Amino acid sequence: MTLKINIYSDYVCPFCFLAEQPLLEAIKGKKNIEIEWMPFELRPYPNETLRPEGSYLQTTWKQSVYPLAKEMGIPIVLPNVSPQPYTHLAFEGYQFARENGKGHEYNIRLLRAFFQEEQNIGDVDVLTKLAGEVGLHEEKYRTALQNRTYQEAHKKALKHAYHEAEVTGVPTFIIGSSKVSGIRSKEAIEEIIEQEQKKQKKKVTLLMEGQSCNLDGCS
Repeated sequence: MTLKINIYSDYVCPFCFLAEQPLLEAIKGKKNIEIEWMPFELRPYPNETLRPEGSYLQTTWKQSVYPLAKEMGIPIVLPNVSPQPYTHLAFEGYQFARENGKGHEYNIRLLRAFFQEEQNIGDVDVLTKLAGEVGLHEEKYRTALQNRTYQEAHKKALKHAYHEAEVTGVPTFIIGSSKVSGIRSKEAIEEIIEQEQKKQKKKVTLLMEGQSCNLDGCS
């Protein structure tokens, strides 16, 4: 059976970017695991987004983000994009990428573009260029954003995250039936995966233990 891992994240969350590496390391070489990225907007319009020059972001990055990134060996920078971009267009672009089989590549590219290259991922021109870099058709992508083709799909995804999955912060992982918030180590994720796979095997075994009939009779 395939084990489903849903990753709830926002493109302006540095911990979502840092959480990618231990997850990919944990699933490397493992079969029957399916990953799906799930949109979550921390500050949807019309809420004000944060400014990198503000004391909140400066303190958070100095005390938490930079030390953790250094420990993990991941290059990261507080993007000099002020104010930080809204992410609804980027997520509508994700729906386009997902529909065209490039959802994972798209998400990774946007996170790196923001946290390593300081690109403004709220700008349609920037988003279109990044989409082309992962193999998406740039003109079709741009048209989809301009026409808001995936606006309803994105709203539906947000409704699921907020009200059905009851996610309150990111990154959040739902691994099988286990819900985990925040960055976890490769070893911790591997342990959860192993536990969930054992649950699946036990469920299959229980389902197969019932009485049945075959060509030789019934038992």
